[in-house]
Amino acid sequence: MKKLKVILIGAGNRGGTYTDVMAAMPEQFEVVAVAEPRDSRRERIQEIHKLPDNMCFTDYKPLLALGKIADIALIATMDRDHYEPAMMAIDLGYDLLLEKPITPTPEECIALTNRANEKGVKVVICTVLRYTPLFIKLKEIIDSGRIGKVMSINHEECVEFVHQSHSFVRGNWGNSERSSVMLLQKSCHDIDILQWLLGKKCKKVQSFGSLSYFTRENAPEGAPERCIEGCPVGDTCIYNAVKLYLENDSNWFRSAATKLVKSSDEDVKKSLMESNYGKCVFHCDNDVVDHQTVNMLFEDDITVTFTMNAFNTGGRYINIYGTKGEIRAALKGDTPIKVYDIVSKETEEIPSSGTDGIVGGHGGGDSGIIVTLYKYMTDDYTGNSVPTIQESCYNHLVTFAADHARKTGTVIDVEEYINDLKK
Repeated sequence: MKKLKVILIGAGNRGGTYTDVMAAMPEQFEVVAVAEPRDSRRERIQEIHKLPDNMCFTDYKPLLALGKIADIALIATMDRDHYEPAMMAIDLGYDLLLEKPITPTPEECIALTNRANEKGVKVVICTVLRYTPLFIKLKEIIDSGRIGKVMSINHEECVEFVHQSHSFVRGNWGNSERSSVMLLQKSCHDIDILQWLLGKKCKKVQSFGSLSYFTRENAPEGAPERCIEGCPVGDTCIYNAVKLYLENDSNWFRSAATKLVKSSDEDVKKSLMESNYGKCVFHCDNDVVDHQTVNMLFEDDITVTFTMNAFNTGGRYINIYGTKGEIRAALKGDTPIKVYDIVSKETEEIPSSGTDGIVGGHGGGDSGIIVTLYKYMTDDYTGNSVPTIQESCYNHLVTFAADHARKTGTVIDVEEYINDLKK
């Protein structure tokens, strides 16, 4: 069995998650180097993978200056830090596992795709929904013809109250100038999964959405800039940072707020007093939407509605309507897939499980993509989950087009939008 060597650039939550799966597959993967500026995160990877000091870097440039020392470069930096290391790694001949989104701009997505094609390297984007048991099963049912020709889909991404406040108000992805627009950073793999399920291209998009709730105008009377300063509604506020980070037993939240692998109470208090994680959710510099709907017209006149919003208990829900039946499913605990046959008028329930959300592993997708990656990179893959970089790029461009439609209040012809980008 061939062992694939991997270098990791960016050892935050996503990079750590993927390489943890690799560590559990020692016959298939070996992480040989890491580049990560935060000491505790870099040291965690070093300890788990038993890396020598000279293979641990605070910056990716000296790592890539070594040339091609592995088979795969896993790039899991922040959104705006994807492009440069990815292009450098491609030029060195690395195959890539690249965290979504590809990059925050359509022009860079196109340039990266073109470079990968020129160099003949494989680039797998971490659109992890493709690797969940739930969506693999839905794809199988659709492709079998069991519900006939698909006519329309309603798909919902329920971000969840606290996840929105943590990641998209206070957190790394709250401000589009520091990261990217919400539809891209959070939902590009939803747009991607819809195209994959249908096997068709999106032709036109329209979108509505805004930042309506997490604004200064909605702050409770007397609310301070920081929750730790004492808030008149702190006891009942579901977004109280003191409760969420300091009084919470979950190391995930404490670590995310402090950027430390292990956090003391003093570390958390310091973060609450100095970082965005301690700010009132109505007093942050966030600008990404808290709810958005995208209407899509696919080939063969298939209509699709996708809705993303913060105000719920989390999960993903999908209804698929065909000429012979319909499917109702959810990435939410042990919710079964329900397949209704319009001729027999019978409903079959197919067991399904998987937890979505902030600490849910994307319903098995986080581990599924790594298992599939090995087979794909060793030319032993017979499934249909893995997209080419061209497919991933196209679906990203649909996402860019949808957000452009939201901002301009127009219906966008996707092909025209893409052709204009390439002029």
